[in-house]
Amino acid sequence: MIRVLLVDDHTVVRFGFRLLLEAAADVEVAAEADSGEAACSLYPQCNPDVVIMDLSMPGMGGIEALKRIRMHHRAARILTLSAHDDAMHARRALTQGALGFLSKRSAPETLLDAVRTVAAGRRYIDPSLAQELALAEIDGEGASPLERLSEREFEVFLRLAKGEAVQMIATDLNLSASTVGTHLYNVKQKLGASNQAELTLIALRAGLIEV
Repeated sequence: MIRVLLVDDHTVVRFGFRLLLEAAADVEVAAEADSGEAACSLYPQCNPDVVIMDLSMPGMGGIEALKRIRMHHRAARILTLSAHDDAMHARRALTQGALGFLSKRSAPETLLDAVRTVAAGRRYIDPSLAQELALAEIDGEGASPLERLSEREFEVFLRLAKGEAVQMIATDLNLSASTVGTHLYNVKQKLGASNQAELTLIALRAGLIEV
């Protein structure tokens, strides 16, 4: 039996994933967490075979949570999920220690395939992104400037690129406005942008947001 720790800040999403996973005879949801902080606390208690980790959550993000779990539990097998189905998000997760990456837009049965693959200690990459990642390696395309951003900086960058105000971002991520302002400064320095409009343009060119 594959025991899963399910981590997502949306109750409805967790409920749907639980129904899908437990419909399989070889999978059970051992525990659920609604934040990265809760996932770090629950992991040693339930010792799951696979952690299914959403990347975008308030407070500690999914990348930071998987890094902390892996720091203390090197054998942890983590499958990351994201609403963003692009190679950049996949590469960020995999380079930080995730064994798998799956888009939330994937077909339901793909989740079970991914869980079984990761439980067996093998990598799983969303089929729609696997070729893109492989070709980037063959062509010698390294990390983009966006990948120099920390997980929190990247999350703030995406929200700013969508036109959200600093105070709104601070409230949603449980951060102070000054902390978000610091992230904004670092993002602009790393990306060579001078204002929010240029950040939006960078995100559009990278295919991270749509008009």
